[in-house]
Amino acid sequence: MLLTKLLRSPSKSKKLTQDFYLRGDVAQIARMLLGKVLVSEIEGIRTAGIIVETEAYSGKNDRASHAYKNRRTERTRVMYEEDGRAYVYLIYGMYHLLNVVTNRAGKPDAVLIRAIEPLEGVEHMLARRKQKRVIPDLTNGPGKLTRALGITLAHYGVYLSGDLLWIEDRGIALPPHFITAGPRIGIAYAGEDAARPWRFWVKDNPFVSK
Repeated sequence: MLLTKLLRSPSKSKKLTQDFYLRGDVAQIARMLLGKVLVSEIEGIRTAGIIVETEAYSGKNDRASHAYKNRRTERTRVMYEEDGRAYVYLIYGMYHLLNVVTNRAGKPDAVLIRAIEPLEGVEHMLARRKQKRVIPDLTNGPGKLTRALGITLAHYGVYLSGDLLWIEDRGIALPPHFITAGPRIGIAYAGEDAARPWRFWVKDNPFVSK
């Protein structure tokens, strides 16, 4: 199911504030982010997409989290700071992944944004991804959507309520039966934690990762 038909006028949109991310239940936040709009304004280019897939990571008690057992490194530093910041990291030396830091300072929870439905600046997304037309492969994965939106390590730690990178509420209300939950992807090393149903996605949306 495509979500663009459920949008209100952009003039009625509002940025999510830090209070949105302060909830203690990271899985609840991951679910609530579905239908919200991720926007980038980078080098004068505005691009945006509707969030259709997320994953929750619960800090020190989650073996799938970079902060498991209160692990603190230069990479995870932002996870321990104020909520509502961007935790961007690089995998395989080429893919940037965007996470939203949640909970209060010192509680390193985060939500990975896994997929978006393209909405604004699509021509720029296509150019960045070197594609000619809009197909699910444009943004149906965490490394694909960041490239489409121009997100890199330069955006590590930025507040997601500023003028560079932010998330908006545009009035999309998803009934519970539109949302599916299941185990997170690619974390077999996490043992029993790998079975947590903390991946959330919009049912039948073509831009959900495969």
